[in-house]
Amino acid sequence: MKNISTINLVLGLILVGILSRLIPHAPNFTAVGATALFAGATIRPSWLAYLLPLTVLWISDLYLNNGMYKNMFPEYYTGWRWMGDLWVYLSFIGIVLLGKVFIQKIKIKNVVLGSLAASLSFFMITNFGVWLGNPAWPQNVGGLGACYAFALPFFGNTLAADLLFSSVLFGIYLVSKKAFKPHPAIQ
Repeated sequence: MKNISTINLVLGLILVGILSRLIPHAPNFTAVGATALFAGATIRPSWLAYLLPLTVLWISDLYLNNGMYKNMFPEYYTGWRWMGDLWVYLSFIGIVLLGKVFIQKIKIKNVVLGSLAASLSFFMITNFGVWLGNPAWPQNVGGLGACYAFALPFFGNTLAADLLFSSVLFGIYLVSKKAFKPHPAIQ
């Protein structure tokens, strides 16, 4: 029974993550960071927790890169793309790890700290990748700083989304654990 519950939870989180990327939204305002953080804190076995955000990204990237973005930017999106940016994928692997580290016990403080760490790590890792792989940014400390400064407006959306969606996911999880706890007389 527990395996079926875990699989249903993982499939539900994958669906939430994909939909949050496909429906119209502000830049970086998706549930993917929160699902990765939540998976790290709650999903066992660990390999399944790491697979969850990678599956969300891969499925949604297939559609976004080969459908929506290809139509919007045909000069840039040529040919078939099997996955998105490697730095984004790496950042979400890190966020699962942060969920394991920061949220060993689900408390408001831990969820908030985990969300802050998730947003900051996503910002630092992905923008480092943008700087490193884009010749428009000078490949020196000043160029890196300019790249991070340019991306600051997106950080607010990432942080707001991680805090909001993490609160919802962890809140629902705690409420459902209490609601479906067997009565002491039945145990």
